[in-house]
Amino acid sequence: MTRRRPPKRRRRLISLDITPVVPAGRQLIQGYGDGGFRIAGTAHQGSVLVFTEETRPWAVTEAGAISPESLADVLASKPGLLVVGCGAGFQPPPPGLRDALKAAGVALEWMDTGAACRTFNVLLAEDRGAAAALIAVG
Repeated sequence: MTRRRPPKRRRRLISLDITPVVPAGRQLIQGYGDGGFRIAGTAHQGSVLVFTEETRPWAVTEAGAISPESLADVLASKPGLLVVGCGAGFQPPPPGLRDALKAAGVALEWMDTGAACRTFNVLLAEDRGAAAALIAVG
């Protein structure tokens, strides 16, 4: 009796795109470093405030300089959630900032800039109504 070999199975490679799906015009953060950001296909030098449909320059260069006054544009837009990228490494938020934002109805998520970029993109894809204040990193 001869034994039959089972047929060879072809392995099919699957390509998976992990880019978040966001509507056109949304400010997806595509990259950061070298003192700036690439957001929705546009290069931005320096720190930025990122809203759902626009990105603005932000004069802040260090975490200790973040205040309710420096975030006036964010507070005016009432995002509900603000993701702050405090630079290359984690530093605690300035005293009183969290309480001032909470009083204005804005929850604060504070993290290093890389984590803030990734977090903002997830929130953007989920249409969560967040804004980001990002300090540029080298």
